Amino acid sequence: MRLWSLHPCYLDRPGLTAAWREALLAQAVLAGRTRGYTRHPQLERFRATEDALATVGAFLTGLREEATARGYRFDPARVDRPLAGSMPWAGWIGTVPVTDGQVAYEWSHLVAKLHRRSPETAARWEGLAASDVEVHPLFLVVPGPVAGWERPAAAS
Repeated sequence: MRLWSLHPCYLDRPGLTAAWREALLAQAVLAGRTRGYTRHPQLERFRATEDALATVGAFLTGLREEATARGYRFDPARVDRPLAGSMPWAGWIGTVPVTDGQVAYEWSHLVAKLHRRSPETAARWEGLAASDVEVHPLFLVVPGPVAGWERPAAAS
């Protein structure tokens, strides 16, 4: 499971659809609808929030917005707690901290994946430094190392 802190605009088509699928799995885990993945380290930052289901709903909303902008149809009915209203992000932007070390790690990880899987997408982001990468609107970048829940050796 990879729940990217990076803005979904950087993901290629397979990455965006995988992110949606994996975030739906995370939602199922947090809602208690599955027995698998209950101790997955990527869920720690969602569980650390006041309302984990609402937070993963906001995360899914960001993925869906990117998918819609690209002409894909991600079913909003699959989101248990979607953001709603005329300003759906009000109150949610930058509510979950992510360290600059984590962003740099994820950027490096994504670029390596893109070079293997989608060289044309990798070329689009060539030369973009990790310090200039945008994050998903849910996150706020703060100084710090790679997150303790990250498992670099197990990352794929």
